[in-house]
Amino acid sequence: MDYGSIERDSVDDLREIPKTVQEVLKLDSWTNEKVHYLTFRYFLLSFLFVVPGAFVDTMNSYRTTSAPYSILFVQFLCDPAGQWLAKVLPNKVVRIGRFRFNLNPGPWSIKESVLVTLTAASGATGNQGTAGLSLAEVFYNRKVDPVVALTFMYCIVWTGYSFGAIARNFVLYDPQFVWPKALMQTALFKAQEHSDRRSNSQMRMFTIGLAIMFVWQFFPEFVFPLTSSLAFLCYMAPNNHVVNFWGSGLGGLGFMNISLDWSNVSSSVMLSPYWTIVVQFCGFALMCWVLLPFFKWYDHGKFSLGLMDNKLLLANGTAYPTLQLMTPDLQLNETAYHLLGPVHFGTQRLANIFFDYAAYISAIVWIACFGIDDLRSSYRRLRCRYTNPSHMQHTDRINKIYAKHDDVPNSWFGILFLISFVLLSTVLLATDQLFIPWKTYIAALLLGAVIVTPMAYLYAISNFQLAIGTVNELLYGLMMQTPFFAGSNGKHPCGASIYGAIAGNCWYRAQYILQDQKIGMYNDIPPKLVFFSQIFGDLIGVPINYMSLRWVINSKFDYLKGVKVDPMRQWTGQVLTNYNSNAIQYVLLGPKRVFEHYPLLPLGFVVGALAPLLVFWISKYANPQLARKFNVTILFSTMSKFYGNISTGYLTQFLVGTFTMHYMYNYRHQWFQKYNYVLAAAFDTGFNLANLAIFCFFGSKNSFQFPEWWGNDRSHLEKCYAL
Repeated sequence: MDYGSIERDSVDDLREIPKTVQEVLKLDSWTNEKVHYLTFRYFLLSFLFVVPGAFVDTMNSYRTTSAPYSILFVQFLCDPAGQWLAKVLPNKVVRIGRFRFNLNPGPWSIKESVLVTLTAASGATGNQGTAGLSLAEVFYNRKVDPVVALTFMYCIVWTGYSFGAIARNFVLYDPQFVWPKALMQTALFKAQEHSDRRSNSQMRMFTIGLAIMFVWQFFPEFVFPLTSSLAFLCYMAPNNHVVNFWGSGLGGLGFMNISLDWSNVSSSVMLSPYWTIVVQFCGFALMCWVLLPFFKWYDHGKFSLGLMDNKLLLANGTAYPTLQLMTPDLQLNETAYHLLGPVHFGTQRLANIFFDYAAYISAIVWIACFGIDDLRSSYRRLRCRYTNPSHMQHTDRINKIYAKHDDVPNSWFGILFLISFVLLSTVLLATDQLFIPWKTYIAALLLGAVIVTPMAYLYAISNFQLAIGTVNELLYGLMMQTPFFAGSNGKHPCGASIYGAIAGNCWYRAQYILQDQKIGMYNDIPPKLVFFSQIFGDLIGVPINYMSLRWVINSKFDYLKGVKVDPMRQWTGQVLTNYNSNAIQYVLLGPKRVFEHYPLLPLGFVVGALAPLLVFWISKYANPQLARKFNVTILFSTMSKFYGNISTGYLTQFLVGTFTMHYMYNYRHQWFQKYNYVLAAAFDTGFNLANLAIFCFFGSKNSFQFPEWWGNDRSHLEKCYAL
């Protein structure tokens, strides 16, 4: 599937727009009806959806299992809720001081649904800042002042939003950047917009797909767990360790393993371009079906120490007692380190780190090789726009229609950045409550400014989000070994999480605002209102995030710290423990000790820099379009995932993606055009509703447990008894 094939010089304002986008938007039918946007109904529904979402999503980050709070769930419920309010609220003007507003100014519009959904997308979610704040309190008895905590949580979000301005002129307005998830949500909005028409087969298909997925999801999650991971090799030899290891998708390699659990498939296989799906499957197969077997069996297991173990290890393969490495003043206990010996990584974790490094640097080199022409073209258009304000940067029909709205001025992004920069700098310079030196904050901002455009470019064309946490932790560790950055205040382990939240949000929150701006373009929502919806959502959500954090720590502190064991095994604090282990690894021990023990790890950066150059060179002599689609950043990032817990679902993703994004798109295109994105939204919504129901009714220890039977084998779900 080709999202990016365009003819820029065409006078036809539709030819620059990819065919898939034209089919979803139905541009010939766009109207300019007057719509009320910021109504009382909008504010009411925004509060109703953001508050529980922000609380639940933050709480879920501390649990072993949880029910998701999906944005599609909000989108699905918002439209009927808004229509109901339009029927029951009185058409009455309310005055509060100088302010006045109408409770019900007119019929409900789907554009109000879009704004509520965008508000929830920004506010009804977690906040990366909670990880470092809770880590400090649980493991180091340092409670950050609430004002400082809230300032930090707001500032990292606003920094990310302001960084969206860096990339928006390159990856937002150009129609070749589709932003597949934005297109899926728009397809659902279009179906909802016409849901009152009897002939609306799209909404009927959505309802049928939602119902089927809702009912089906009870089978792999509750009634028939065997279907979540069908390990066919294990059925042939259930007591053979080698065969079980190859076939199991839960602790094995997942060879020929099929999953019928939508959580292991997801709608990405109905959204992402087919070449993305193929490259991801190649990365999985290369890691799990080639490299891991080689490491396990080569030379009698010479490289198999902790093969699929994600913990820090001792030389004998047991868990490394990381807490023994700290002195009371949070410095490295050299005596304990020499007694315990160097930290060892499991083989797969080593490979994961190596390919994380490769993926990160390859994203930058890749855009320099293959995206430079697009960026130059966008830059030339942008320069013409500033020298000649009447000149349109893009002349396709979407941009022509959208030009009637005033764009968000760069000054708004600049003010947002300035507020966050001044507030966070004041906290860092005046207190030690955030544990990082101010110079590392500046480094995080500079790094974020460099990577935001390559990351946005990759996500906008492929629907693939590159994880950058490992490299952020490495860079912070390197800075902490340098007197210029570390200063004289010591190296607090919590600093790694605080730095990671700042550096990570430079991209992750930039993605939020860019994707939502694209949804705004697709649905003809004024860009200033989209910007407002993002800020408003976070104004509501961040305090709720903090309230959820306080509730979890106050009520579950002993479970998170490990003093007590939660009888339901839900409040285990696994995520916090992993954060703490990584902090000790990178901050206390430092990358130098790691690289001395594993000198080949830094070569990941070299491989990541050379691989795009090699593909670019090949493209000069082979099919350039085919070479361009073999994106090594996606390949390396897929290889950097940890498959030791779950390797099921990846073959299923490839098979379903081949059916939807290759066969249906190319050979049943009319059906694809009408139903694919609507069904993708339906399946995700049905999955989330089913998980929510299962969690509410069967999630506690004393709830009804489905009886054990052949399809619910508690001794081993997959019947791989030798593992």
